[in-house]
Amino acid sequence: MADTAPPAAAPAGPGINPLSRKLNKILETRLDNDKELESINEDVQAMSSCCEDMSSRLKAAKEQTQDLIVKTTKLQAENQRLEMKAQVADAFIAKFQLTPDEMNLLRGTKDEPITEYYLKYGLQIRIFCLVAWKLWNRWLYCKRHLMSDFTDGLKVGLRFFYVYKYDECRTLTQESCDISPVLAQAMEALQDRPVLYKYTLDEFGTARRSAVVRGFIDALTRGGLGGTPRPIEMHSHDPLRYVGDMLAWLHQATASEKEHLEAILKLVTIQGVEENIQEVVGHITEGVCRPLKVRIEQVIVAEPGAVLLYKISNLLKFYHQTISGIVGNSAATLLTTIEEMHLLSKKIFFNSLSLHASKLMDKIEAHLDTLINEQASYVLTRAGLSYIYNSVQQHKPEQGPLSNLPSLDSMSLRVAMAQFDRYLSAPDTLLMSQLNFLLSATVK
Repeated sequence: MADTAPPAAAPAGPGINPLSRKLNKILETRLDNDKELESINEDVQAMSSCCEDMSSRLKAAKEQTQDLIVKTTKLQAENQRLEMKAQVADAFIAKFQLTPDEMNLLRGTKDEPITEYYLKYGLQIRIFCLVAWKLWNRWLYCKRHLMSDFTDGLKVGLRFFYVYKYDECRTLTQESCDISPVLAQAMEALQDRPVLYKYTLDEFGTARRSAVVRGFIDALTRGGLGGTPRPIEMHSHDPLRYVGDMLAWLHQATASEKEHLEAILKLVTIQGVEENIQEVVGHITEGVCRPLKVRIEQVIVAEPGAVLLYKISNLLKFYHQTISGIVGNSAATLLTTIEEMHLLSKKIFFNSLSLHASKLMDKIEAHLDTLINEQASYVLTRAGLSYIYNSVQQHKPEQGPLSNLPSLDSMSLRVAMAQFDRYLSAPDTLLMSQLNFLLSATVK
């Protein structure tokens, strides 16, 4: 850019050089460009000043907001951590806590039948209680609240199981009952509550006791459906069959009741299940002891004879061993009743046997003289002395000497005495067969 002002334009004329005109035009254009460049330079300087001002202001603002940025970063990290905790807490609550709808369903109503759904959540609550109890110590507050909720839910659920099982057991009063799998699962759920578990077994035993007593009375008086089998009382005229039918019915009933209890308690894992079964079976069979004892006593006291008493005694002993083999010694009352009847039958049997033997002894003593007379008459007849003996007894002095009577001459007497001597040398040859049954040597 030239510092001197351009020369004034020469007046145009026909004699001006064209080159000069071009140069002048270029100079004019150059001057215009210089002005524009100066304007642009001024704008650039202004923009540079503005940028420097903004940089300084940004630097100052950055220095002022550095603490805020650090705090914001920390808050973002804390927010992420809290969101993760919220997700874990939601998953924990969803896993370890029942919803209100589930709690309402778990509580149920008395008339609503129990299903596997209730048992599922009852078991779930029990497992979650154990898991929650083992949580870390830093979750102690959470444990307390969860355990409180779990305990309440478990109590409600188990109480519902108990009420249902209690009512269900009260309905098992038919002679034959079907044990559903749900009942066994309910008893499994109640095994951790000894009081509810025992109350349920007691109620089952009471219901089945009524059913067994009613079934025994029906078997005695009504018989089976349609009259088959016939009532046991119909055979009361046959003591052995009468007693045998009653004991056979009780044996079958005892085995059936034990099977029912085994079906109910098959899922229970606590110790003492076998003892519980035996105890309940003993309670169930206790109700039939009184009617059984009365009827067997009537048969025994009637004294049907030593032979029948002996058979009844052995029959009672057999069923005592058979029933004790099924239920052990738990059915103490029933086994005691059978044992008492066994001892009573043995006592009456020996009394009857003694009485019969006494009667036979009296008959032997009464007929002993007759037997002796018959034996003497038999010996005299076989030895040929019967006529001589009768003649001597009937002879009278006024009839004259005995030798005058027929067959009493000396020759006949010698022959008779010779035969009697042979008898004396071997007396057993002329014994009657009746004497062989005498055991007393003195009497012989």
